[in-house]
Amino acid sequence: MRAPSTLGSFLRSFTWGNVLQLGKVNRLVLAELARRAPLLPGKDVLAFIDIDSQQKRVYGPKKQGAGFGHTKIQGKSLLVRGLNALVATISTPLGAPVIAGTRLRGGTANSARGAASFATEAVHTARATGCTGTVVVRMDSAFYSAAACGAVRRAGAFFSVTVAMNPHVRAAIAAIPEGAWAPIQYPRAIWDDQLRAWVSDAEVAEIPYTAFTSMKGKAITARLIVRRVKDLNRRAAAGQDELFDVWRYHAVFTDSPFVMLQAEEQHRDHAIVEQVLADWASGPLAHLPSGSFPANAAWLALAAISHNLLRAAGTLASLAYAKARGATIRADLIDVAARIARHGRGHITLHLPEAWHHEAEWMNLLQAATGPPARTA
Repeated sequence: MRAPSTLGSFLRSFTWGNVLQLGKVNRLVLAELARRAPLLPGKDVLAFIDIDSQQKRVYGPKKQGAGFGHTKIQGKSLLVRGLNALVATISTPLGAPVIAGTRLRGGTANSARGAASFATEAVHTARATGCTGTVVVRMDSAFYSAAACGAVRRAGAFFSVTVAMNPHVRAAIAAIPEGAWAPIQYPRAIWDDQLRAWVSDAEVAEIPYTAFTSMKGKAITARLIVRRVKDLNRRAAAGQDELFDVWRYHAVFTDSPFVMLQAEEQHRDHAIVEQVLADWASGPLAHLPSGSFPANAAWLALAAISHNLLRAAGTLASLAYAKARGATIRADLIDVAARIARHGRGHITLHLPEAWHHEAEWMNLLQAATGPPARTA
């Protein structure tokens, strides 16, 4: 088999079966990286799996599978033409997220399509990486379904999924007694898109809830944890003061074994998956390069492998790089202005910059990956 002349011709030779093989390679490589590097500290106690999807905009008229789907840009939901990428990450309270799996879908695909099998695969991958303790799968409201929640339970993990407001959920919230609400304080204020203001306090309560009762044999009973925030009157400055408090509610359906305040706080950290998507946007997923759908799916799988390799390199370099962004690791440890000198046949010497402020981290990575190099005169 001849070597391809370009990366594009190599990717276009992939079939969908080859893409699935790449996904398996990613799972095997991740398990081996977790064994050789401190990728997920504390994984034997608690680990989180975050599942999310991203509509990646494309512009080429011949992109296979491209279609119109919803995405958020600057807090606004827009309909854009693109391809839909499904991603699952594994993280711990002490470790940055690594990618457990990816799946490229047509642009018109809804987020929950294939989420059940994808979640099961992600849980098995987490177990293979050494996550022997509690595993919580966090998802947003697009994945609120009996299939996804049931698949997580059958895989031996706990689910935590955002619930969209519907009559059944509103009735359950209305049944919460007023004395059950516990105040919470955020360590730092967060931006509220609806109020267009910074919010620093809220109240939380929980109530038993049975979901998916309309689906025979698939009903799931767990906890409904509700966070409420005051809906401030924007016209109060004009003399339209409030007669009574008005609240906005945010509900989470979960069977997490943690107490209410812990479970609610942990679910808010689901936004960590957005860091991975942001890293991709400034790296390999700045665009989907091919018109071939399997080629783009292979590109996505390779991006996941490179992300995990980059994350392993950061953990081996130093504690600071263990949680640094991918762009930072690439700029400081990979895009190095070094000089390569070749002596005779096969003997290569790498001359690093003098007085380089990242030399210690780079040498840590080199020694951990290859062992100490032979000294040169």
